[in-house]
Amino acid sequence: MLRKKYYIPVTTFIIILSLAGCKTSNLAQKEANTTVPESYSTSKDTVNSGIMNWKDYFVDTHLNSLIETALQNNQELNITLQEIEISKNEIRARKGEYLPFIGLKGGAGVEKVGRYTSQGANDANTEIKPGVETPEPLQDYMVGAYATWEIDIWNKLHNAKKSAISNYLATVEGKNFMITNLISEIANSYYELLALDNQLVIVKNNIEIQENALKIVKLQKESARATELAVKRFEAQVFDTKGLEFEIQQKIIETENRINFLVGRFPQKVERSNDSFIDIVPNTIHEGIPSQLLENRPDVKQAELELAAAKLDIKVAKARFYPSLGISAGIGLRAFDSKYLFTTPESLLYSIAGDLVAPLINRNAIKATYNTANAKQIQAVYNYEKTILNAYVEVANQLAKIENMKNIYQLKSKQVEALNQSVTISNDLFRSARADYMEVLLTQRDALESKFDLVEAKIQQMNAMVSIYHALGGGWN
Repeated sequence: MLRKKYYIPVTTFIIILSLAGCKTSNLAQKEANTTVPESYSTSKDTVNSGIMNWKDYFVDTHLNSLIETALQNNQELNITLQEIEISKNEIRARKGEYLPFIGLKGGAGVEKVGRYTSQGANDANTEIKPGVETPEPLQDYMVGAYATWEIDIWNKLHNAKKSAISNYLATVEGKNFMITNLISEIANSYYELLALDNQLVIVKNNIEIQENALKIVKLQKESARATELAVKRFEAQVFDTKGLEFEIQQKIIETENRINFLVGRFPQKVERSNDSFIDIVPNTIHEGIPSQLLENRPDVKQAELELAAAKLDIKVAKARFYPSLGISAGIGLRAFDSKYLFTTPESLLYSIAGDLVAPLINRNAIKATYNTANAKQIQAVYNYEKTILNAYVEVANQLAKIENMKNIYQLKSKQVEALNQSVTISNDLFRSARADYMEVLLTQRDALESKFDLVEAKIQQMNAMVSIYHALGGGWN
């Protein structure tokens, strides 16, 4: 209901409210330590592989096609995109809070009061104008506009909007970090699939070698140069290796379906390179300098933005202790008969009022909110520092892994070469009865294991190449 109202400022009351609001707890905010070492090693290389586009970093066209599809279809990524939309709407809501709220309203009604009531007696003895009594029942018609506005004298609402913006940008960085993780996971799974293909070829070749050896043992048994025990041991080895073949085939199916899940599609064959996995050469890595992680790593930037939002939330919580100034106003037309509704100035009414409100007694809820905001700010500082430290450790670990796996791969290559030669030698010796069957079996087993170890060393090399790209903050840009 719109009525004429006039508020007379009471200076003493305002002073009391202001003093009541200013008695806040001053908890110290914690500042983040962002100091990092100047370099990862003695290298002064400032070029950073993390700024490379993933299409340039990964040169396999099949892998790039999978990544491209995943960036469009991955469900987790699409869920995160909707979270960004939610954060964007939060900004719009916060922005609207410090703008005036203006609305329109209208109404109509009818009222019949008892004759023997104070209102009924007054209406019966009151004439609307000379000779015209107050109608009964009494109708009521009204149209008007109203407005409310909280004056943001302490920047409470503006800081709330800035906090919403920081949270929105943090969700964007969270999405970028998810993209980095997604690309890395697809790349690692793809190289694992290539490694399994290579292991399957090795097993099939080994089965062929073992079956040839089994034929030789059977012939030697017929000529009394070998026993049934030797035949059975060779047969057992063939069966074991064939069982290993099916294990690898199952792993291939599971790895393909893991990739299919990441790219957001139902199980199907994953197209991949036919080139030898062993011959793939990892990219040359440029680690840059540690301070670049603050700009390159989305998770570091996300933690930084969350810290900025937490600082603003403290200001918002602190402003709740201070008086808030609100203005409300309205203007409209009102009459007991629709034909008089637009008769001015008789049907005109308006109001304007200012309200100054501050918490005076029992401010526990506000204090709790303020203390919580301070605790969350300190928590955000520790999270920011932890994220920076984790980023540095990840890069340092992967740089060491790249170098160590390079050395391991070289040694494994020499081991495979030596054992391949030993297989040929043992077979020749066995044919000439200069070596027993156990030496042949052990040599074949060692050769198979060494080839598997070589493939494992290669996949560790490729994983290190992917992981260092992820650790340096690559993939999202």
